[in-house]
Amino acid sequence: MLPPLPPGGGVTSPWRERFAAEARAERPDLATLCLLLAAEGDPELDERAMDWAQIELDRLAGMLPYGLRGARAWASAVSELLGGRLGFHGTPADYDRLSSSMLHEVLRRRRGLPILLSVVWLEVARRAGAPVYGLALPGHFVVGFGDPEEGVVVDPFAGGASLGAGPAELAAGPRTAARTMDIVLRILNNIRAWASSRPEHSGVALWALDLALLLPSHPAALRYERAKLLVERGEFAAGAAEMESYAVVVDVIDPPAAVRIRAEAMAARALLN
Repeated sequence: MLPPLPPGGGVTSPWRERFAAEARAERPDLATLCLLLAAEGDPELDERAMDWAQIELDRLAGMLPYGLRGARAWASAVSELLGGRLGFHGTPADYDRLSSSMLHEVLRRRRGLPILLSVVWLEVARRAGAPVYGLALPGHFVVGFGDPEEGVVVDPFAGGASLGAGPAELAAGPRTAARTMDIVLRILNNIRAWASSRPEHSGVALWALDLALLLPSHPAALRYERAKLLVERGEFAAGAAEMESYAVVVDVIDPPAAVRIRAEAMAARALLN
């Protein structure tokens, strides 16, 4: 296995160091990771703004009724507060905004992608003591309350509308609560997808890859993707070096693929001349 990639390909920053440390904590904090992630995309997001976001989540949790019992009661109360009284929800236009993947902006605008709105539901409900979990569906992300096998599922993107027993995806197999690192990686994947259709924002794709590679568990192919992105950005030497390092690992399981990757590295180096 390749060693962890240094933050920023060797360029460290306090935010990335904190992100890496939090990701490797015994119990990583989802809100903290989302805010540290957002600091890469918003240079105005400083310590004070991060504190505001955490305080806002606490404030929202304090607005929930006391003494709630049962999955249905929790789901109803959280969705009535966030989706009803406060108007948190998503629209198709939110998919076009990078800010829709940034927790502090979602708290401010009360708009965002399904997974970021779900983070708000999760963090507010968790702070209030609710039995809550995230549920990753193909192409969508929702929130469940109670036992994963029998609980109530709501859709924060639709303002917390109840899915009840759920659509076909929910009934097709056992529900598995999404882990914190899975949620963070999915957010980073969304950011990379946003940037992939906007070549002028290749820098956004790069920092999203850098952060994904700091997670304790991530797809090895991300290293190859990062190498190709470096070449596309004209950083031929750095991209070639990463391809060659990745080829060493791939050679163990797929020698023909390793040969192809080394050929790509040679082609990238040739562009230096």
